[in-house]
Amino acid sequence: MDYGQPLRFGTRIAADGPTEEAVARAALAEELGLDLVLFAETSEGVDAWTSMSWAAARTTRVRIAAGPLDGAARPPAVLARAAASLDLLAGGRLELGLSPTGRWDPREGVQELPAEEAAAALEEAVEIIRGVWAEGESAPLRFAGEHYEVAGAPRGPAPAHNIPIWVAGTEPHALRLAGTTADGLLFRLQDDLAGVAAAQAVVDEAARAAGRDPREIERVAVLPAAAAELMEALAVEHGVGTFVLDDPSEADLRDFAARLAPALRESVAGKRAAHGIGEARIARLGLRSRRHPGIAYDAVPAHLERVEPGDAGYARVRSTYMRGGSPGLVLRPGTPAEVADALAFARTQPVKLAIRSGGHGISGRSTNHGGIVLDVSRLNTIEVLDKATRRVRLGPGARWSDVAAALAPYGWALTSGDYGGVGVGGLATAGGIGWLAREHGLTIDHLRAVELVLADGSLVRADDTENAELFWGVRGAGANFGVVTSFEFEVDEVGDVGFAQLILDASDPAALLRDWGAVVEAAPRDLTSSLILGRPQPGQPPMAQVMAVVDADDAETVLDRLRPLAAVAPLLDHSIQILPYAALMNVPSGPHHGQGEPVSRSALADHLTPELAEAAARLVASGQTYFFHIRAAGGAVSDVPADATAYAGRSANFSLAAFGSSRSGLDRLWDAMRPHFSGLYLNFETDTRPERLHDAFPEPALSRLRALKRRYDPGNVFRDNFPITP
Repeated sequence: MDYGQPLRFGTRIAADGPTEEAVARAALAEELGLDLVLFAETSEGVDAWTSMSWAAARTTRVRIAAGPLDGAARPPAVLARAAASLDLLAGGRLELGLSPTGRWDPREGVQELPAEEAAAALEEAVEIIRGVWAEGESAPLRFAGEHYEVAGAPRGPAPAHNIPIWVAGTEPHALRLAGTTADGLLFRLQDDLAGVAAAQAVVDEAARAAGRDPREIERVAVLPAAAAELMEALAVEHGVGTFVLDDPSEADLRDFAARLAPALRESVAGKRAAHGIGEARIARLGLRSRRHPGIAYDAVPAHLERVEPGDAGYARVRSTYMRGGSPGLVLRPGTPAEVADALAFARTQPVKLAIRSGGHGISGRSTNHGGIVLDVSRLNTIEVLDKATRRVRLGPGARWSDVAAALAPYGWALTSGDYGGVGVGGLATAGGIGWLAREHGLTIDHLRAVELVLADGSLVRADDTENAELFWGVRGAGANFGVVTSFEFEVDEVGDVGFAQLILDASDPAALLRDWGAVVEAAPRDLTSSLILGRPQPGQPPMAQVMAVVDADDAETVLDRLRPLAAVAPLLDHSIQILPYAALMNVPSGPHHGQGEPVSRSALADHLTPELAEAAARLVASGQTYFFHIRAAGGAVSDVPADATAYAGRSANFSLAAFGSSRSGLDRLWDAMRPHFSGLYLNFETDTRPERLHDAFPEPALSRLRALKRRYDPGNVFRDNFPITP
């Protein structure tokens, strides 16, 4: 029976010879376009795992497979971590074949067992391996079996992809284990097909009894060179999809790759077309059971990188920095064309759609529950286009810490928020208030062109002359019109900067806010500052943290700018340093594991008037906010005409944000402050009431944006992030 599995071709490499020869053969297999190389464990010669690791480091595309390892030669939890680590280092290219021979005993090492017991021990080992890989599970792994016991082992790391686990052998207990538990069966063919049909029937019967689809079990045949002519029968009559030539000569390997493999692809494709057999990519039952309703998983284009619940990497992509999520599917395109394909699929599904770049966004809408996330983090290139004009191209998935590091050798920088872990895409479509804002303006003020995939899947370029109205809208409301796949910026010359952290007495918070605001507005533009107030800590005086960046590299200028800030209130502590802008933005950028739903409110204010300062002080004193943050804007931001971009808050000297645990409690106090506000910055806002759009985009900007929405997204595909209804 032909199960429609994608055909793959590879070679088994003897690991008992010199390592360099084995690695050279792996590199040759990659050069010839083969799909995988297998390393079998032997009792002599170089350790197979070491050979695999060395081959993975010397190749970039070909899959590296253990084919097979002795399933009892390593403790399962140790093997799980070693496999996950190698898979992460190799970019998701590991496949794991295990043979049931016995069990690992911590006191006696490998213990050989009768076939039935060996298969049972390997089944337990596979469960432990998958349990270790389940990084998203909060509880430690506990397992009590007949052959293995794990008492609270830590989870993780998760591998880069779902490492398939094959069971090796043709003994009945191994065949049944392949059908009930494994991802595939690995077997060696001698020189004929005798016994293959019977063996496959055992696998299929066991699979059906376990509620599995036999098509989800990969069949991997290791063939001597003399048996290569049997591949067609194995494919169309016995369900084999992966063919591995067993330690061939170089001439046989080249013939296999150049003649036999292409011929088999063509022949099998013709027979499948004649019999109406489509290519089958059936996920393991354990994964299918976790799928969310409303998503046609089997219709996802096969070439798209995808992560779904139960996948090894799901814990790394489900949540954002600020919000816990449980999306039904995360699509991770790597090219603009793949973005279009992902979007084409997503817009046909009746579930929420989130667009994610770095996944930091405070607004929280770059994940969801049960919907689709289109994650563009793989589009993370940073490229200098023209040194003379300081023109650079950035991918939406690049993080600002990496951008700052890449620009630093040229003496350049781009105002980009105040935290380097943020992704380019979300910031560069909404505004970009950062440490250089008063001196150099918003991030969007340096944007010169974008390329984006529109709702209908078309890829367009927008700048001041081509699609100029769309370019206007992207700068401030870009999430409504498409998925930006590249940004072109004109960056600034920026050297070392002064960075200060001041701890001030906040016993009189209203006076502190009022006076700090006045100092910031009166300061030269090379100073940009922010202020944080929170709940007083027991036994400590109320304190405010003031941070400031001075775009200057001489100590006297830096101190001159900072003295008025330090005099706003009694100074309790301080730290001042001169450092590269890239060092200021340098933060670790690992996976996000946010929990819960963020509750935050955002506003723009022209001035910190006494009335606004008093209202803010009451908010902090109420306990409804545990983190109140004001960022300075104004200066160069206000030089840009209000109608030059969709970002309309040009008159504001300050951006305010408050975080709380109660939506109703925060709303009540924040709404009372609204008369003192002049606008809203969407990236810090979780309130989705329709009036928030009017705060962010006052007329006539909102009417212009609605017209753009009717033109570029009439079906409101991008409806889950402050949508501007057509």
